[in-house]
Amino acid sequence: MKNKEIVVKGARAHNLKDVDIKIPRDKLVVMTGLSGSGKSSLAFDTIYAEGQRRYVESLSAYARQFLGQMDKPDVDTIEGLSPAISIDQKTTSNNPRSTVSTVTEIYDYLRLLFARIGTPYCPIHHIKIESQTIQQMVDRIMELEERTKIQVLAPVVTGRKGEHKKLIEDIGKKGYARLRIDGEMTEIGDEISLAKTSSHDIDVIIDRLVVKPNIESRLADSLQNALELAEGNVVIDVIGDKEMKFSENHACPICGFSIDELEPRMFSFNSPFGACPSCDGLGTKLTVDLSLVIPDESVSLADGALVPWQPISSEYYPSLLRQTAKHFKIDMKKPFNKLTQKERDIILYGSPELITYKFRQDNGVSRSRTMAYEGIVNNIDRRFHDSPSDFTREQMRKYMTEEVCETCEGYRLNQQAMAVKINDEHIGQVVKRSIGQALQYYEEIDLTEKEKVISALIIKEITSRLSFLNNVGLEYLTMDRRAGTLSGGEAQRIRLATQIGSQLTGVLYILDEPSIGLHQRDNDRLISSLESMRDLGNTLIVVEHDEDTMLAADYLIDIGPGAGVHGGQIVAAGTPKQVMKNPKSLTGQYLSGKKQIDVPESRREPDGRYIKIRGARSHNLKDIDVDIPLGVMTVVTGVSGSGKSSLVNDVLFKGLAQEIYKTKGKPGAHDSIEGIEHIDKIIDIDQSPIGRTPRSNPATYTGVFDDIRDLFSQTNEAKLRGYQKGRFSFNVKGGRCEACKGDGIIKIEMHFLPDVYVPCEVCHGKRYNRETLEVTYKDKSIADILEMTVEDGYHFFENHPKISRKLKTIVDVGLGYVAMGQSATTLSGGEAQRVKLASELHRRSNGKTLYILDEPTTGLHVDDIARLLKVLHQLVENGDSVIIIEHNLDVIKTADHIIDLGPEGGDGGGTILAAGTPEMIMEVKESYTGQYLKKAMARTKK
Repeated sequence: MKNKEIVVKGARAHNLKDVDIKIPRDKLVVMTGLSGSGKSSLAFDTIYAEGQRRYVESLSAYARQFLGQMDKPDVDTIEGLSPAISIDQKTTSNNPRSTVSTVTEIYDYLRLLFARIGTPYCPIHHIKIESQTIQQMVDRIMELEERTKIQVLAPVVTGRKGEHKKLIEDIGKKGYARLRIDGEMTEIGDEISLAKTSSHDIDVIIDRLVVKPNIESRLADSLQNALELAEGNVVIDVIGDKEMKFSENHACPICGFSIDELEPRMFSFNSPFGACPSCDGLGTKLTVDLSLVIPDESVSLADGALVPWQPISSEYYPSLLRQTAKHFKIDMKKPFNKLTQKERDIILYGSPELITYKFRQDNGVSRSRTMAYEGIVNNIDRRFHDSPSDFTREQMRKYMTEEVCETCEGYRLNQQAMAVKINDEHIGQVVKRSIGQALQYYEEIDLTEKEKVISALIIKEITSRLSFLNNVGLEYLTMDRRAGTLSGGEAQRIRLATQIGSQLTGVLYILDEPSIGLHQRDNDRLISSLESMRDLGNTLIVVEHDEDTMLAADYLIDIGPGAGVHGGQIVAAGTPKQVMKNPKSLTGQYLSGKKQIDVPESRREPDGRYIKIRGARSHNLKDIDVDIPLGVMTVVTGVSGSGKSSLVNDVLFKGLAQEIYKTKGKPGAHDSIEGIEHIDKIIDIDQSPIGRTPRSNPATYTGVFDDIRDLFSQTNEAKLRGYQKGRFSFNVKGGRCEACKGDGIIKIEMHFLPDVYVPCEVCHGKRYNRETLEVTYKDKSIADILEMTVEDGYHFFENHPKISRKLKTIVDVGLGYVAMGQSATTLSGGEAQRVKLASELHRRSNGKTLYILDEPTTGLHVDDIARLLKVLHQLVENGDSVIIIEHNLDVIKTADHIIDLGPEGGDGGGTILAAGTPEMIMEVKESYTGQYLKKAMARTKK
């Protein structure tokens, strides 16, 4: 049986209570349970961690230093473990050079395809570039002005690493005396030492000539020698001017535009051989945005029209501006838009005219400086690119936006790479397609018989990868989409598709909610992809809350019964039907329909207040007009990639934030947003961490720790000792333990092993010094309070309405199991989102707040969703408005108003399919959301 099961004994990671479990191998296993019940602790922190640790331990000490080490998990034994691969929700890469096509390796095959069957065309004359004869090369060189000095060079090495000693020696034997190495002239007899690990360019100097009549014969001989030496390539170094490149292979006969031999690196925007020289292969350039520099042109220079130069700590720039305006006789009291074009251009872009400026230094002494005024636009650009200060660059970045590079038009490539085409398209145009469109294109591609033979294997690899991506519901993603803009669910499914393509067997895959961000329509394809991985002979452990995935499982493990300290046990395990019959399993009760989230008896009617978006066209939105009612709960739905985030996050949130808070972020393209007067506060509750350091925790984030410190400072002992509120903060000197600076732990760096965190020996992990810990409230020190769960804290402080009210909101969002002092960095995205929600709940409502939530059900069990919905509906009952981007049908069916986008993702989306109550959406046949909603409502009514 050992070979057929993974046997875990005595798992105690985090909240797991000495768990023993037998997991069948080569099956699709789903782990579920309430948020915080211990699913991830068992799947990732125990099973995966041990599989990874055993693999890493099998490597040499040298190899181990380059790998992230993992601690031995707190478990007695694990038997039957295979090599483990974790496919989690970390984003693929924030590197702007990383795209969907590069991450999936499709771009590598495309580069090879274009290098092998691509046809070069002249970008100017649009004619096919073919080989040049020596006669054509001579004629082109003889067109140079008479007396022009030239050198004929044979490029024998181009961008290749190595010392190249043998090559240089052979060139000398052939009778050549001079070389140009990396741009420097050298004699072959000299001592030549090249760095082995660096790339080098080596040109052999064949001849030196002056252009004049009757040199054609000598020039032709020199070209012949160069072509033979450099495999059909020759460079003419025109002294004092640009070089001319010729090739027996590719050059335009009219203008001489030539192209090097086609190689895969020529099509890489990450290589100097293929990248656009203007944007270095990024496709975009940061440019100063005048709308951010001068947000209101009706304001005068004197009143601060130039926002970046408003005095903060220095008077330098305001003084510079006053003296410049005085010199050019520009009226600083005139509104900026009333100045003449010439005056505006001087202020913005500067003038070459020299001006003597006088500045007062900090010590009161004046100094003079004569210089040309550079203009605020050039000033921001210079300081962003040249300043050694990170703070200055960060400040200047606020006034810049990314614009598409004019040179390459966003394709990232240089002119030579874009000159090579297949079926009249260059590689940059090919990757603009979505995965679905690309798959269809390569299945129907029109090639000659010769091209088909050459490209057969390459196209097979491309189509297989595209098929896998298509099958996991990513057909709407364009291949040039930046990897950093992908959601966690999208990034996870890309890695999933890559693993399917690898065709490995006998592997243990552990996945973290792969259905996140996926519409119900695409779920079946995802499940079939998981099943195909299982059928190859792999074991899949999937941490998931999705009902369809749970029902498709071969084996279902329900962990609970509660969350945090109330969880960590196996409640039920078996087939989905066996779990449904288990009365102890909360998941089983929801799967069987014994428990359910009810549909509201009545929907709230809009009160006449609307936010009206006009002409939204960000990303794939097709110039749409949207009316969003206020005072109700609105859910924005649609298949993945239909434009939900573009509408709500890019257009609505950023547009409102710019109007209400004057933020610098540029909203997505739209004409206008009306009805802003109906709201005075907009709160975006996303899943980003509540703090980047371990010092941030739920108590500090929600503000309840301030009230607790107030309470401690009011105790008799604190008053006797003269302790103020600050004494009970672990972030400032005074009350904290100085040995660990209030962290409670000390990091010890270990060579070859993971860093070890040990409790501070002085305070024993309490964070505070002895004197502070002597002050107690109800026999509990401030450190004891931080170690309490929120639920315990709520009961402990029940006689203090201000504290208990704030803690009650954290309990209400289902986080009663979290310790009040739990480090923010250990909270999941869903937990962080609910802490943010809790911090808003205890604030007084004025009915003019708009809450925006992006898939708040991520990581939540259906029972947690029921609790979350109560909280969200309470916000609306208070008079505020809630807008949610969501795929979860339990949330959608309880909404007052739905805006359904579609019908498809990517180019096939971006339009409003339907808007109205859930009952109205159900009747729209074109709406996929409506179809699934109809089934969900029918199940609920049963």
